[in-house]
Amino acid sequence: MFVPQQSAIETAFRETFSQSNRQYDRALNLFPSGVTHDGRYLEPFPVYVKEAHGSRKISVEGHSIIDYWVGHGSLLLGHGAPTVVEAVQRQMALGTHFSACHELELEWGERVQKMVPSAERLRFTSSGTEATLMAIRVARIVSGREKVVKFIGHFHGWHDSLVLAAYAPYNTADWSMPGVTVGVQNDVVAITPNDLELVERTFLEHKPACCIIEGTGGHWGLVPVQGEFLAGLRELCNRHGVLLIMDEVISGFRIHPGGSQAHYGVTPDMTTLAKILAGGLPGGALVGRADLLEVIAFKNRYGKKMKHPGTYNGNPLSAAAGCAALDAIADGTACRRATELARQLRRGLNDLFARRNAPCVAYGEFSMIHILPNYDGPRPTSDDFIPCGGDYRQLDGEQPATLKHAFRCALLLGGVDWFGWSGMTSTEHTSDDLQQTIAAFDKALNWLM
Repeated sequence: MFVPQQSAIETAFRETFSQSNRQYDRALNLFPSGVTHDGRYLEPFPVYVKEAHGSRKISVEGHSIIDYWVGHGSLLLGHGAPTVVEAVQRQMALGTHFSACHELELEWGERVQKMVPSAERLRFTSSGTEATLMAIRVARIVSGREKVVKFIGHFHGWHDSLVLAAYAPYNTADWSMPGVTVGVQNDVVAITPNDLELVERTFLEHKPACCIIEGTGGHWGLVPVQGEFLAGLRELCNRHGVLLIMDEVISGFRIHPGGSQAHYGVTPDMTTLAKILAGGLPGGALVGRADLLEVIAFKNRYGKKMKHPGTYNGNPLSAAAGCAALDAIADGTACRRATELARQLRRGLNDLFARRNAPCVAYGEFSMIHILPNYDGPRPTSDDFIPCGGDYRQLDGEQPATLKHAFRCALLLGGVDWFGWSGMTSTEHTSDDLQQTIAAFDKALNWLM
């Protein structure tokens, strides 16, 4: 078991990131807990960044930090990809918001339509959360049903309708969430992932409008989903008249230019996209069957229109960045490079953990790496290793907050910013980055064991 040297880590952290400490003191007078995103909360304080290039961020103290957050997954091409920067700079001079239709939204949409198998029609939004909210509303209107089936541990944004059962602990059937009404909760059916028999029983009992799933599994593959399950889920949705929504906010354009659906050959009825879609700027989209998205159209066959405004839908800056990013990704080279780098890092970390007899293991697929702490099972013998038999209660269990914060601080002291217990690679990570990352983990183990 890990027993972090909490006081020693905190002392070194405060000395190394003293300017960040001072900026955090200012933030406490502005933001709840001093942060603008839950994931950025860190004890004793978060690190402040002043610029970023390629695979690295530069803290306000001037420390170069290898970044595995990569814009919360949006920067497959790394920070400041030249073609994306140039596209945004050109558009900035022409206008940022026309309150009108423009050619760039057409070019952006055509790229998405060409790359994503399910994209017969699409509608841009400002975020992935908005895209999933739109998806289930469309599903309810066209199906005339109300229930939504989701999988425990799968995250589809923070809105009321899908935030239930998105976070550990999962040892209760009470999925209440502060601020979400009982009525909304009753419309969502959360079930164990990767169990097709349970899916069919749930469909028969609840007759839902739709079923939504993360394309690579809960929390971007923390609890992996395999292609066989996706294919089985597609068949069950067809059999029971349930619309299948694939959340590809992270997996879209990352694991394959066409997302999980292209990699596995399983086409959903609708797909939600964001992050890489907009090249690191705000932007999302709902794409899917033309007959379904017709409900957003005026004078549609359903006789009722889903209302959808949105000030920044398809805005020119995001469209410019999105077009440039998708052009760079379209041939699959970027996806393959990031995937290979992550595979090398997982192997290197597991070699380190075995050598140090450390109570943890690295696993994952594509360009995603997950660390399971306080693990005492067998070591990986192949790249497709999934610990704990894929049990979501163990892979996505709630870890002690003190260990979580100590782990991240220890890695930051070694020049690595890790995304909680997980990380993602970009095309800009290098072999030297990987070696420095493994060395940072080695150093962190000294603080934690």
